[in-house]
Amino acid sequence: MVISTVAPDRRPDSGAAISVGSLIRPAAGRLSLAVLAGVGAAGAAVALTACSAWLISRAALHPPVLHLMVAIVAVRACGLSRGVLRYLERLVGHDAAFRILTDVRVRLWTRLERLAPAGLADFRRADLARRLAADVDAVLDLITRVVLPYAVAGVIGLASVLVVGVLVPVAGLALAVALLVVGAGVPVLQRAAARRADGRLAPLRAELATGVVDLLHGLPDLAAYGATRDRLDRLAAVDARLTDTSRRSAATAGLGAAVTALSTGAAVLAGLVAGAVAVRSGSLPGELLALIVLTPLAVFEIAAPLPTAAQRWATARVSLRRLTELWQTPDPIHDDPSSTPTAAAARKNDDASPGPARGNSGLAVPEMRVDGVTAGWVGGRTAINGVDLVLPSGGRVALVGPSGSGKSTVAALLVRFLDPREGRVTMDGRDLREIPADEVRRVVGYLPEDSSLFDTTIGDNLRIGRPGASDTDLREALRQARLLDWVETLPDGLDTLVGEHGMALSGGQRRRLALARLLLGDARVLIFDEPTEHLDDETAAALTRDLMAAAGERTVLLITHRTDLTGLAVTRLR
Repeated sequence: MVISTVAPDRRPDSGAAISVGSLIRPAAGRLSLAVLAGVGAAGAAVALTACSAWLISRAALHPPVLHLMVAIVAVRACGLSRGVLRYLERLVGHDAAFRILTDVRVRLWTRLERLAPAGLADFRRADLARRLAADVDAVLDLITRVVLPYAVAGVIGLASVLVVGVLVPVAGLALAVALLVVGAGVPVLQRAAARRADGRLAPLRAELATGVVDLLHGLPDLAAYGATRDRLDRLAAVDARLTDTSRRSAATAGLGAAVTALSTGAAVLAGLVAGAVAVRSGSLPGELLALIVLTPLAVFEIAAPLPTAAQRWATARVSLRRLTELWQTPDPIHDDPSSTPTAAAARKNDDASPGPARGNSGLAVPEMRVDGVTAGWVGGRTAINGVDLVLPSGGRVALVGPSGSGKSTVAALLVRFLDPREGRVTMDGRDLREIPADEVRRVVGYLPEDSSLFDTTIGDNLRIGRPGASDTDLREALRQARLLDWVETLPDGLDTLVGEHGMALSGGQRRRLALARLLLGDARVLIFDEPTEHLDDETAAALTRDLMAAAGERTVLLITHRTDLTGLAVTRLR
């Protein structure tokens, strides 16, 4: 088979990248309410400190108690409202954040479903899992620990500067400068001190997670070849880089905390000196001096999280960039909005009782052809060049060739995981690119070499093929896969757990269970990709016979590198 080195088209997908604005937009109303509640709670906290300071100072002069009633009521009101508004801010803010989190995770999962498997060739599984989990969780930090703190601190800081500045302009100016240092200067300082640290955390964590998963999955082979120590050393090196980067990030956070504490002290000292001068000159009543001194302390309690928020923003930006990479990965297929189902798919959709329970008679089995097709996986070189293949209706075809010859690429084309770069793939004479991909996959069923089984029951694994299937349908599918007799001997039957990746089952049982799931979907064309891999000759022959018997009237494409298992027709890829 000819292997071309022409690079694929890398034009970005038309889907929009993730941005802060696109994240906030779905919950803008709730976030606005959370900001208002946060401003109210923070304002109540500052007002509580200011009113208490004035009340204590004024009470020291022994005025009539009626002169203090307004301040007493204000202190009580601020104390009560602070707690209520803080609770409201947390409730509404986290509600908005979790709604955004759900929206992003669903959109990302939908995007992964669209890209898989061809569009994800450049990504490792553990890295994808980390993007779907940890990187999406960074969205929650972005909302609750970046956007809300900065919005609240900005409003309260401005209001406090105006109040203090009206009473003592110098103290107000000092407070404004200190707040600017904490809110803007410290983040710039942090960025300069750890320009690369925060940006490397997410990729290093993903690399470590990928290495651990690869080590666990390949541990038997690594142990057999004595390569375990080498892999452990590599993981230790990655962990050391991650620890060093985390240490730098922590040092940066400590530096920000130190500057914040110094700024707070400077603002308080400036307020004390300027206030004392104003009191001595008679421009400021003596009981207001405590207000000028203590208000900065209350304001900086609100502004203190800003350096940490800025550091979280630096980390979140990297996570958002990693999510955006998935959004901008080119689609391996492009559906025509005007495309319609094939006759086979339409008849299947109209069938009131699909599934193995009704037998194989009356199936609308299409003919499929691959005509002069050149294709390759996204991010890789061209895998097949000028391939022709005919799958006659109800026929049996074996596609034989060594590993890497492009057999799985042909299967991906037939099930529309990929679209050809040249040539065409047809179903009953109609180009697959004119048919919605989901409709193609309702007609063409694919059993890959590494079919996934999930750590749940036999029944739940089967119902992935058809969620509404009854127990009778499940048993019929198991019977066709020659697995029912074994399942009925199990104490829990269909409720038996198969273990992680189906490890509680033998290799042959895992493949038969995956076959039963495929049959349950009642596809008209069945593609078996290396179904006998890692099986002994006797088991492989028995499984192949069972596959052909279970297929019934359906069309079968058997992909294998073993010539002893070929069926009626053989198409070789060299």
